[in-house]
Amino acid sequence: MEPAGPPASETTAAAPSALRRDLGFRDLVVFGMLFIAPMAPVGIFGVLDAKSHGAVATVYLVATAAMAFTAFSYAQMLRVVPQAGSVYAYARAGLGRGAGFVAGWMAMLDYLLIPAVAYVFSGIALHSLVPAIDQWVWTAIAVVVTTALNLAGVRLAARVGMSVLAFELVVLFVFTAAALEALLTGSPHQPLWSPFTGIGGFSLSAVMSAVSVAVLSFLGFDAIAAFAEEHDGPSARVGRAVLFCLALAGVLFVTQTYLAALLEPDSPQYLAAHPEAQGTAFYDTVEASIGHWLHLLVAVSKAIGAAFAALAGQAAAGRLIFAMARDGRLPRPLARVDSRTGVPFGALLVAAVITLAAAVWSASRPDGLDQLTSVVNVGALSAFVLLHASVVGWYTVRHGSRAWLPHLVAPTVGAAVIVWVLVSASHTAQIVGAVWLGIGLAVWGAERARATDEAGG
Repeated sequence: MEPAGPPASETTAAAPSALRRDLGFRDLVVFGMLFIAPMAPVGIFGVLDAKSHGAVATVYLVATAAMAFTAFSYAQMLRVVPQAGSVYAYARAGLGRGAGFVAGWMAMLDYLLIPAVAYVFSGIALHSLVPAIDQWVWTAIAVVVTTALNLAGVRLAARVGMSVLAFELVVLFVFTAAALEALLTGSPHQPLWSPFTGIGGFSLSAVMSAVSVAVLSFLGFDAIAAFAEEHDGPSARVGRAVLFCLALAGVLFVTQTYLAALLEPDSPQYLAAHPEAQGTAFYDTVEASIGHWLHLLVAVSKAIGAAFAALAGQAAAGRLIFAMARDGRLPRPLARVDSRTGVPFGALLVAAVITLAAAVWSASRPDGLDQLTSVVNVGALSAFVLLHASVVGWYTVRHGSRAWLPHLVAPTVGAAVIVWVLVSASHTAQIVGAVWLGIGLAVWGAERARATDEAGG
Protein backbone atom coordinates (compact mmCIF):
# COMPACT_ATOMS: atom_id res chain seq x y z
CA MET A 1 0.00 0.00 0.00
CA GLU A 2 1.26 3.47 -0.80
CA PRO A 3 1.75 5.83 2.11
CA ALA A 4 -1.32 7.89 2.73
CA GLY A 5 0.53 11.15 3.14
CA PRO A 6 0.49 13.43 6.16
CA PRO A 7 -2.43 13.52 8.56
CA ALA A 8 -5.37 15.71 7.69
CA SER A 9 -4.33 18.45 10.10
CA GLU A 10 -0.84 18.68 8.63
CA THR A 11 -2.15 18.67 5.08
CA THR A 12 -4.52 21.49 5.83
CA ALA A 13 -1.91 23.53 7.64
CA ALA A 14 0.59 23.20 4.82
CA ALA A 15 -1.92 23.92 2.07
CA PRO A 16 -1.18 26.92 -0.18
CA SER A 17 -4.78 28.07 0.22
CA ALA A 18 -7.52 27.67 2.79
CA LEU A 19 -11.30 27.94 2.83
CA ARG A 20 -13.24 30.10 5.27
CA ARG A 21 -15.16 28.45 8.11
CA ASP A 22 -18.48 30.16 7.43
CA LEU A 23 -21.00 27.29 7.59
CA GLY A 24 -23.05 26.03 10.54
CA PHE A 25 -24.95 22.75 10.90
CA ARG A 26 -28.11 24.25 9.37
CA ASP A 27 -26.14 25.46 6.34
CA LEU A 28 -24.74 21.96 5.79
CA VAL A 29 -28.24 20.49 5.91
CA VAL A 30 -29.48 23.16 3.48
CA PHE A 31 -26.77 22.32 0.94
CA GLY A 32 -27.40 18.60 1.34
CA MET A 33 -31.17 18.83 0.97
CA LEU A 34 -30.86 21.29 -1.91
CA PHE A 35 -28.64 18.87 -3.82
CA ILE A 36 -30.94 15.94 -3.08
CA ALA A 37 -34.12 18.04 -3.62
CA PRO A 38 -37.15 17.15 -1.44
CA MET A 39 -39.24 16.22 -4.51
CA ALA A 40 -36.47 14.48 -6.45
CA PRO A 41 -38.67 11.43 -7.29
CA VAL A 42 -41.03 13.59 -9.41
CA GLY A 43 -38.96 13.27 -12.58
CA ILE A 44 -38.31 9.51 -12.36
CA PHE A 45 -41.48 8.30 -10.63
CA GLY A 46 -42.90 6.77 -13.83
CA VAL A 47 -39.63 5.01 -14.65
CA LEU A 48 -39.42 3.49 -11.17
CA ASP A 49 -43.09 2.50 -11.13
CA ALA A 50 -42.70 0.68 -14.43
CA LYS A 51 -39.40 -1.00 -13.53
CA SER A 52 -40.51 -2.20 -10.08
CA HIS A 53 -43.94 -3.45 -11.22
CA GLY A 54 -45.56 -0.86 -8.94
CA ALA A 55 -43.45 -1.40 -5.79
CA VAL A 56 -42.06 2.12 -5.96
CA ALA A 57 -42.20 2.80 -2.19
CA THR A 58 -40.20 -0.37 -1.55
CA VAL A 59 -37.65 0.82 -4.10
CA TYR A 60 -37.02 3.93 -2.00
CA LEU A 61 -36.93 1.94 1.25
CA VAL A 62 -34.20 -0.30 -0.21
CA ALA A 63 -32.36 2.67 -1.74
CA THR A 64 -32.40 4.48 1.62
CA ALA A 65 -31.02 1.42 3.38
CA ALA A 66 -28.33 1.01 0.72
CA MET A 67 -27.28 4.64 1.07
CA ALA A 68 -27.37 4.41 4.89
CA PHE A 69 -24.25 2.24 4.87
CA THR A 70 -22.53 4.82 2.69
CA ALA A 71 -23.63 7.70 4.94
CA PHE A 72 -22.28 5.82 7.97
CA SER A 73 -18.92 5.35 6.26
CA TYR A 74 -18.82 9.07 5.45
CA ALA A 75 -19.44 9.85 9.13
CA GLN A 76 -16.60 7.51 10.14
CA MET A 77 -14.07 9.12 7.79
CA LEU A 78 -15.17 12.69 8.52
CA ARG A 79 -13.98 12.19 12.09
CA VAL A 80 -10.38 11.64 11.00
CA VAL A 81 -10.16 13.50 7.66
CA PRO A 82 -12.24 16.69 7.95
CA GLN A 83 -11.11 18.07 4.59
CA ALA A 84 -12.58 19.41 1.37
CA GLY A 85 -12.44 16.81 -1.37
CA SER A 86 -14.73 14.32 0.34
CA VAL A 87 -14.15 10.75 -0.87
CA TYR A 88 -10.90 11.76 -2.60
CA ALA A 89 -9.41 12.78 0.76
CA TYR A 90 -10.76 9.69 2.55
CA ALA A 91 -9.47 7.16 0.02
CA ARG A 92 -6.11 8.95 -0.02
CA ALA A 93 -5.85 8.66 3.77
CA GLY A 94 -7.15 5.11 4.08
CA LEU A 95 -5.84 3.43 0.93
CA GLY A 96 -3.05 5.60 -0.50
CA ARG A 97 -2.56 8.33 -3.07
CA GLY A 98 -3.40 6.17 -6.09
CA ALA A 99 -6.73 5.03 -4.69
CA GLY A 100 -7.43 8.60 -3.61
CA PHE A 101 -6.95 9.86 -7.13
CA VAL A 102 -9.20 7.15 -8.58
CA ALA A 103 -11.92 7.90 -6.00
CA GLY A 104 -11.74 11.62 -6.72
CA TRP A 105 -11.69 11.06 -10.47
CA MET A 106 -14.77 8.81 -10.37
CA ALA A 107 -16.62 11.15 -8.00
CA MET A 108 -15.83 14.04 -10.35
CA LEU A 109 -17.91 12.36 -13.08
CA ASP A 110 -20.86 12.38 -10.67
CA TYR A 111 -20.33 15.92 -9.36
CA LEU A 112 -20.06 17.35 -12.87
CA LEU A 113 -22.93 15.46 -14.52
CA ILE A 114 -25.58 15.41 -11.78
CA PRO A 115 -25.78 19.23 -11.77
CA ALA A 116 -26.08 19.07 -15.57
CA VAL A 117 -29.10 16.74 -15.22
CA ALA A 118 -30.63 19.05 -12.62
CA TYR A 119 -30.17 22.06 -14.90
CA VAL A 120 -31.89 20.17 -17.73
CA PHE A 121 -34.82 19.32 -15.41
CA SER A 122 -35.03 23.01 -14.54
CA GLY A 123 -34.99 23.95 -18.22
CA ILE A 124 -37.75 21.44 -19.01
CA ALA A 125 -39.97 22.77 -16.21
CA LEU A 126 -39.38 26.43 -17.13
CA HIS A 127 -40.00 25.72 -20.81
CA SER A 128 -43.33 24.08 -19.90
CA LEU A 129 -44.29 27.29 -18.11
CA VAL A 130 -42.94 29.68 -20.79
CA PRO A 131 -42.85 27.70 -24.09
CA ALA A 132 -41.81 30.76 -26.13
CA ILE A 133 -38.25 30.42 -24.80
CA ASP A 134 -36.31 27.34 -25.90
CA GLN A 135 -35.48 24.73 -23.30
CA TRP A 136 -31.72 25.05 -23.80
CA VAL A 137 -31.92 28.83 -23.22
CA TRP A 138 -33.70 28.31 -19.89
CA THR A 139 -31.08 25.71 -19.02
CA ALA A 140 -28.22 28.13 -19.76
CA ILE A 141 -29.91 30.89 -17.73
CA ALA A 142 -30.19 28.57 -14.73
CA VAL A 143 -26.47 27.77 -14.97
CA VAL A 144 -25.46 31.44 -15.15
CA VAL A 145 -27.64 32.55 -12.21
CA THR A 146 -26.58 29.78 -9.83
CA THR A 147 -22.91 30.07 -10.82
CA ALA A 148 -23.01 33.78 -9.97
CA LEU A 149 -24.39 32.92 -6.52
CA ASN A 150 -21.67 30.32 -5.93
CA LEU A 151 -18.95 32.77 -6.94
CA ALA A 152 -20.40 35.43 -4.63
CA GLY A 153 -19.62 33.34 -1.56
CA VAL A 154 -20.81 30.26 0.30
CA ARG A 155 -22.78 32.24 2.91
CA LEU A 156 -24.90 34.06 0.32
CA ALA A 157 -25.52 30.82 -1.59
CA ALA A 158 -26.60 29.13 1.66
CA ARG A 159 -29.00 31.96 2.57
CA VAL A 160 -30.69 31.98 -0.84
CA GLY A 161 -30.72 28.20 -0.81
CA MET A 162 -32.51 28.18 2.54
CA SER A 163 -35.38 30.19 1.04
CA VAL A 164 -35.63 27.86 -1.95
CA LEU A 165 -35.57 24.78 0.27
CA ALA A 166 -38.35 26.21 2.44
CA PHE A 167 -40.47 26.78 -0.67
CA GLU A 168 -39.89 23.21 -1.86
CA LEU A 169 -40.89 21.80 1.52
CA VAL A 170 -44.07 23.89 1.53
CA VAL A 171 -45.00 22.56 -1.93
CA LEU A 172 -44.33 19.00 -0.75
CA PHE A 173 -46.56 19.59 2.29
CA VAL A 174 -49.33 20.95 0.04
CA PHE A 175 -49.05 17.90 -2.23
CA THR A 176 -49.19 15.52 0.75
CA ALA A 177 -52.26 17.24 2.22
CA ALA A 178 -54.05 17.38 -1.14
CA ALA A 179 -53.22 13.73 -1.90
CA LEU A 180 -54.54 12.58 1.49
CA GLU A 181 -57.74 14.57 0.95
CA ALA A 182 -58.17 13.04 -2.50
CA LEU A 183 -57.73 9.54 -1.06
CA LEU A 184 -60.08 10.12 1.88
CA THR A 185 -62.84 11.73 -0.17
CA GLY A 186 -62.51 9.38 -3.12
CA SER A 187 -60.81 6.04 -3.52
CA PRO A 188 -57.28 4.98 -4.53
CA HIS A 189 -56.73 3.68 -8.04
CA GLN A 190 -54.39 0.98 -6.70
CA PRO A 191 -54.51 -1.34 -3.63
CA LEU A 192 -53.26 0.26 -0.39
CA TRP A 193 -50.23 -2.05 -0.05
CA SER A 194 -49.33 -2.17 -3.74
CA PRO A 195 -46.63 0.56 -3.51
CA PHE A 196 -44.76 -1.90 -1.25
CA THR A 197 -45.75 -5.28 -2.71
CA GLY A 198 -46.16 -4.39 -6.38
CA ILE A 199 -48.98 -5.18 -8.76
CA GLY A 200 -49.10 -8.68 -10.20
CA GLY A 201 -46.57 -10.10 -7.73
CA PHE A 202 -43.42 -8.93 -5.98
CA SER A 203 -40.13 -9.25 -7.91
CA LEU A 204 -36.83 -8.66 -6.10
CA SER A 205 -34.91 -8.41 -9.38
CA ALA A 206 -37.37 -5.77 -10.65
CA VAL A 207 -37.02 -3.78 -7.42
CA MET A 208 -33.21 -3.90 -7.54
CA SER A 209 -33.24 -2.82 -11.17
CA ALA A 210 -35.31 0.19 -10.12
CA VAL A 211 -33.02 0.85 -7.12
CA SER A 212 -30.09 1.35 -9.52
CA VAL A 213 -32.06 4.32 -10.90
CA ALA A 214 -33.57 5.49 -7.59
CA VAL A 215 -30.15 6.06 -6.00
CA LEU A 216 -29.90 9.00 -8.41
CA SER A 217 -32.40 10.77 -6.13
CA PHE A 218 -30.03 10.45 -3.16
CA LEU A 219 -26.78 11.38 -4.86
CA GLY A 220 -25.88 14.68 -3.31
CA PHE A 221 -26.28 13.96 0.41
CA ASP A 222 -22.56 13.11 0.32
CA ALA A 223 -21.78 16.59 -1.04
CA ILE A 224 -22.09 17.83 2.55
CA ALA A 225 -18.70 16.23 3.22
CA ALA A 226 -17.13 18.50 0.59
CA PHE A 227 -17.81 21.49 2.88
CA ALA A 228 -16.02 19.98 5.91
CA GLU A 229 -13.27 22.62 5.87
CA GLU A 230 -15.88 25.41 5.80
CA HIS A 231 -17.85 24.14 8.82
CA ASP A 232 -17.37 26.23 11.96
CA GLY A 233 -17.83 23.34 14.40
CA PRO A 234 -16.42 19.87 15.17
CA SER A 235 -16.07 17.46 12.26
CA ALA A 236 -18.41 14.93 13.92
CA ARG A 237 -21.24 17.40 13.34
CA VAL A 238 -20.65 17.21 9.58
CA GLY A 239 -21.14 13.45 9.78
CA ARG A 240 -24.40 13.96 11.67
CA ALA A 241 -25.57 16.34 8.94
CA VAL A 242 -24.90 13.65 6.32
CA LEU A 243 -26.92 11.05 8.26
CA PHE A 244 -29.73 13.51 9.02
CA CYS A 245 -30.14 14.49 5.36
CA LEU A 246 -30.26 10.89 4.22
CA ALA A 247 -32.88 9.93 6.81
CA LEU A 248 -35.04 12.98 6.05
CA ALA A 249 -34.82 12.39 2.30
CA GLY A 250 -35.78 8.73 2.73
CA VAL A 251 -38.93 9.63 4.69
CA LEU A 252 -39.93 12.30 2.15
CA PHE A 253 -39.30 10.04 -0.85
CA VAL A 254 -41.22 7.04 0.51
CA THR A 255 -44.16 9.24 1.54
CA GLN A 256 -44.61 11.06 -1.75
CA THR A 257 -44.11 8.01 -3.98
CA TYR A 258 -46.53 5.95 -1.84
CA LEU A 259 -49.24 8.59 -2.22
CA ALA A 260 -48.57 9.11 -5.93
CA ALA A 261 -48.65 5.35 -6.58
CA LEU A 262 -52.09 5.07 -4.96
CA LEU A 263 -53.43 7.94 -7.07
CA GLU A 264 -51.70 6.80 -10.30
CA PRO A 265 -54.49 6.15 -12.86
CA ASP A 266 -52.23 4.07 -15.13
CA SER A 267 -50.85 0.68 -14.18
CA PRO A 268 -47.11 -0.08 -14.08
CA GLN A 269 -47.68 -2.42 -17.02
CA TYR A 270 -49.14 0.45 -19.04
CA LEU A 271 -46.17 2.68 -18.21
CA ALA A 272 -43.76 -0.10 -19.16
CA ALA A 273 -45.51 -0.48 -22.51
CA HIS A 274 -45.61 3.32 -23.07
CA PRO A 275 -42.21 4.72 -22.03
CA GLU A 276 -43.15 8.13 -23.45
CA ALA A 277 -45.62 8.47 -20.55
CA GLN A 278 -43.08 7.71 -17.82
CA GLY A 279 -41.43 11.13 -17.62
CA THR A 280 -44.71 12.97 -16.93
CA ALA A 281 -46.37 10.24 -14.86
CA PHE A 282 -46.17 12.17 -11.57
CA TYR A 283 -47.50 15.38 -13.14
CA ASP A 284 -50.27 13.45 -14.93
CA THR A 285 -51.28 11.81 -11.67
CA VAL A 286 -51.47 15.18 -9.89
CA GLU A 287 -53.44 16.67 -12.79
CA ALA A 288 -55.97 13.83 -12.90
CA SER A 289 -56.41 13.24 -9.16
CA ILE A 290 -56.02 16.70 -7.62
CA GLY A 291 -56.07 19.46 -10.23
CA HIS A 292 -54.18 21.66 -12.65
CA TRP A 293 -53.30 24.20 -9.94
CA LEU A 294 -51.12 21.68 -8.09
CA HIS A 295 -49.59 20.53 -11.37
CA LEU A 296 -48.41 24.10 -11.95
CA LEU A 297 -47.19 24.50 -8.36
CA VAL A 298 -45.17 21.28 -8.52
CA ALA A 299 -43.72 22.34 -11.90
CA VAL A 300 -42.60 25.73 -10.50
CA SER A 301 -41.09 24.02 -7.45
CA LYS A 302 -39.27 21.54 -9.67
CA ALA A 303 -37.95 24.32 -11.92
CA ILE A 304 -36.50 26.35 -9.05
CA GLY A 305 -35.51 23.37 -6.92
CA ALA A 306 -33.62 21.62 -9.71
CA ALA A 307 -31.59 24.76 -10.44
CA PHE A 308 -30.59 25.07 -6.79
CA ALA A 309 -29.86 21.36 -6.54
CA ALA A 310 -27.39 22.04 -9.34
CA LEU A 311 -26.03 25.02 -7.36
CA ALA A 312 -25.15 22.72 -4.45
CA GLY A 313 -23.69 20.13 -6.82
CA GLN A 314 -21.61 22.71 -8.64
CA ALA A 315 -20.27 23.99 -5.31
CA ALA A 316 -19.30 20.44 -4.28
CA ALA A 317 -17.62 19.84 -7.64
CA GLY A 318 -15.62 23.03 -7.18
CA ARG A 319 -14.40 21.85 -3.75
CA LEU A 320 -13.39 18.47 -5.17
CA ILE A 321 -11.39 20.08 -7.99
CA PHE A 322 -9.87 22.51 -5.45
CA ALA A 323 -8.77 19.67 -3.15
CA MET A 324 -7.20 17.64 -5.95
CA ALA A 325 -5.42 20.73 -7.30
CA ARG A 326 -4.12 21.61 -3.83
CA ASP A 327 -2.49 18.17 -3.68
CA GLY A 328 -0.98 18.61 -7.14
CA ARG A 329 -3.27 16.08 -8.85
CA LEU A 330 -4.79 18.83 -11.03
CA PRO A 331 -3.27 22.17 -12.15
CA ARG A 332 -2.32 24.13 -9.02
CA PRO A 333 -3.94 27.44 -10.09
CA LEU A 334 -7.28 25.70 -9.46
CA ALA A 335 -6.40 25.61 -5.75
CA ARG A 336 -6.47 29.39 -5.37
CA VAL A 337 -9.11 30.86 -3.07
CA ASP A 338 -10.58 34.28 -3.79
CA SER A 339 -9.53 36.61 -0.97
CA ARG A 340 -12.82 38.55 -1.05
CA THR A 341 -15.40 35.76 -1.25
CA GLY A 342 -13.40 32.89 0.26
CA VAL A 343 -14.39 30.43 -2.50
CA PRO A 344 -12.19 28.48 -4.97
CA PHE A 345 -12.99 30.81 -7.87
CA GLY A 346 -11.09 29.01 -10.65
CA ALA A 347 -12.25 25.54 -9.62
CA LEU A 348 -15.87 26.72 -9.55
CA LEU A 349 -15.55 28.27 -13.00
CA VAL A 350 -14.10 25.07 -14.46
CA ALA A 351 -16.96 23.04 -12.93
CA ALA A 352 -19.50 25.56 -14.25
CA VAL A 353 -18.13 25.53 -17.82
CA ILE A 354 -18.11 21.72 -18.02
CA THR A 355 -21.59 21.46 -16.51
CA LEU A 356 -22.90 24.20 -18.83
CA ALA A 357 -21.59 22.37 -21.90
CA ALA A 358 -23.11 19.04 -20.82
CA ALA A 359 -26.45 20.61 -19.83
CA VAL A 360 -26.91 22.71 -22.98
CA TRP A 361 -25.88 19.76 -25.19
CA SER A 362 -28.44 17.55 -23.45
CA ALA A 363 -31.19 20.20 -23.54
CA SER A 364 -30.73 20.78 -27.28
CA ARG A 365 -31.10 17.09 -28.24
CA PRO A 366 -34.31 15.02 -28.15
CA ASP A 367 -32.49 12.08 -26.56
CA GLY A 368 -30.06 14.20 -24.54
CA LEU A 369 -31.66 13.65 -21.14
CA ASP A 370 -31.81 9.88 -21.63
CA GLN A 371 -28.14 9.86 -22.61
CA LEU A 372 -27.14 11.94 -19.59
CA THR A 373 -29.22 10.21 -16.91
CA SER A 374 -28.00 6.77 -17.99
CA VAL A 375 -24.45 7.49 -16.81
CA VAL A 376 -24.63 9.97 -13.93
CA ASN A 377 -24.68 7.51 -11.04
CA VAL A 378 -21.83 5.19 -12.03
CA GLY A 379 -19.09 7.60 -10.97
CA ALA A 380 -20.51 8.19 -7.50
CA LEU A 381 -21.23 4.49 -6.92
CA SER A 382 -17.67 3.55 -7.89
CA ALA A 383 -16.32 6.18 -5.50
CA PHE A 384 -18.60 4.87 -2.74
CA VAL A 385 -16.99 1.42 -3.03
CA LEU A 386 -13.58 3.03 -2.40
CA LEU A 387 -15.09 5.04 0.48
CA HIS A 388 -16.13 1.82 2.23
CA ALA A 389 -12.70 0.33 1.57
CA SER A 390 -11.15 3.48 3.08
CA VAL A 391 -12.93 2.87 6.38
CA VAL A 392 -11.48 -0.65 6.54
CA GLY A 393 -8.06 0.60 5.41
CA TRP A 394 -7.84 3.45 7.91
CA TYR A 395 -9.37 1.89 11.02
CA THR A 396 -8.84 -1.86 10.73
CA VAL A 397 -5.66 -2.18 8.65
CA ARG A 398 -3.66 0.92 9.58
CA HIS A 399 -4.78 1.36 13.20
CA GLY A 400 -5.78 -2.17 14.19
CA SER A 401 -9.29 -1.28 15.35
CA ARG A 402 -11.14 -4.10 17.10
CA ALA A 403 -14.51 -2.36 16.63
CA TRP A 404 -15.51 -4.89 13.99
CA LEU A 405 -19.08 -3.72 13.42
CA PRO A 406 -18.48 -0.05 12.42
CA HIS A 407 -15.01 -0.48 10.94
CA LEU A 408 -15.21 -3.81 9.11
CA VAL A 409 -18.69 -5.36 8.91
CA ALA A 410 -20.71 -2.22 8.06
CA PRO A 411 -18.36 -0.95 5.32
CA THR A 412 -18.03 -4.43 3.83
CA VAL A 413 -21.80 -4.85 3.64
CA GLY A 414 -22.10 -1.31 2.27
CA ALA A 415 -19.57 -2.02 -0.47
CA ALA A 416 -21.35 -5.27 -1.38
CA VAL A 417 -24.68 -3.43 -1.70
CA ILE A 418 -23.15 -0.74 -3.91
CA VAL A 419 -21.50 -3.38 -6.13
CA TRP A 420 -24.90 -5.08 -6.47
CA VAL A 421 -26.45 -1.77 -7.56
CA LEU A 422 -23.60 -1.19 -10.02
CA VAL A 423 -24.11 -4.63 -11.55
CA SER A 424 -27.81 -3.78 -11.96
CA ALA A 425 -27.01 -0.49 -13.74
CA SER A 426 -27.40 -0.09 -17.50
CA HIS A 427 -24.67 -1.35 -19.83
CA THR A 428 -24.23 2.18 -21.15
CA ALA A 429 -23.49 3.44 -17.65
CA GLN A 430 -21.02 0.61 -17.05
CA ILE A 431 -19.21 1.29 -20.33
CA VAL A 432 -19.00 5.04 -19.69
CA GLY A 433 -17.71 4.36 -16.17
CA ALA A 434 -15.04 2.00 -17.49
CA VAL A 435 -13.94 4.51 -20.14
CA TRP A 436 -13.81 7.34 -17.60
CA LEU A 437 -11.78 5.14 -15.24
CA GLY A 438 -9.37 4.33 -18.09
CA ILE A 439 -8.87 8.01 -18.81
CA GLY A 440 -8.26 8.66 -15.13
CA LEU A 441 -5.65 5.91 -14.88
CA ALA A 442 -3.89 7.40 -17.91
CA VAL A 443 -3.88 10.83 -16.27
CA TRP A 444 -2.57 9.33 -13.04
CA GLY A 445 0.17 7.48 -14.91
CA ALA A 446 1.23 10.65 -16.74
CA GLU A 447 1.31 12.59 -13.47
CA ARG A 448 3.44 9.89 -11.83
CA ALA A 449 5.85 9.88 -14.76
CA ARG A 450 6.18 13.67 -14.62
CA ALA A 451 6.83 13.60 -10.87
CA THR A 452 9.48 10.90 -11.34
CA ASP A 453 11.21 12.91 -14.07
CA GLU A 454 11.24 16.02 -11.89
CA ALA A 455 12.65 14.05 -8.96
CA GLY A 456 15.33 12.52 -11.17
CA GLY A 457 16.20 15.90 -12.66
